[in-house]
This record gives sequence, structure tokens and C-alpha cells, in this order.
Amino acid sequence: MNKIKAVNVLLVTAAVALLVLLGFRVRTGATADAVAVLRTTGMTCGSCSERITRALAREKGVAVTEVDVAGGWVVVGYDTKRVTPAVLEAKVSAAGFASQLRTVLTPAEFRQLTGRDIGKSAASAGGCGGCGSAGGCGTKQQG
Repeated sequence: MNKIKAVNVLLVTAAVALLVLLGFRVRTGATADAVAVLRTTGMTCGSCSERITRALAREKGVAVTEVDVAGGWVVVGYDTKRVTPAVLEAKVSAAGFASQLRTVLTPAEFRQLTGRDIGKSAASAGGCGGCGSAGGCGTKQQG
């Protein structure tokens, strides 16, 4: 009976240790205390939007990204303690799109200008003018 009890204690201890280790590896979500507005060119379709969103999501400190393909805007909510607007601009450029920082706002200023919170109603990515695809054409982006 003592052997079974010892094995159970060992299994419970191992499970708790594993959960603690996994808890440290979980990436906590960033909180947006600033909003960068980037003027971006070269976007043609939904896959452009997805490419930019993926590139920015890999950056620690990015809380939310909105891409307006038709208007040529990328709006990024980010944590100023973890990332700078220059890094965000560089990430978009590295994804293959010319991008320039236009302004940085507080979330309250963004709400006042747009009437909504960042990330609550993202702009539509739209489809590609050439292929009609909503996210997978092979259109080559201009840098």
C-alpha cells in the first residue's frame, strides 16, 4: 500500500511541476497603451493583410493589428514598454510593403477620433482586384 501511495505522490508532484513549467512558457497578451497609424503601400488583397498581421503578431508588445487594404492604412495597438513605432514600421517594411509612421495616438484619442476601441471593428481586408481571392493570391508586392 505504501508503494502505491508513493507512486501517486510522485505522479501528482510531476504533474504540478509540469503545469508550473508550462505556466512560465505561456505568452501573456500585450496591453495597448498606444496606437500607431502607418501609411502603407503595395497592399492589394486579403493575403497582404494577413501577411502584415502575422509579421506584427510575432513582435512582443503588439496587442492588436487592423489593416485597411483599400485605404492603405495599418493601425497597431501596442505596449510602449515593449516595442516602438519604428520597430512596427520596420516589421511592415520587412513583410514587403512600404510603410511610414503617420501618427501615434493614445487609445482614448483613437476612440475619440473613430468612435470605437482599437480592435473592436477592424477594417475589411477586401479581395484582390486581380484574382478575386479574399486571402491567397500570388500577387507580388511592391517594396
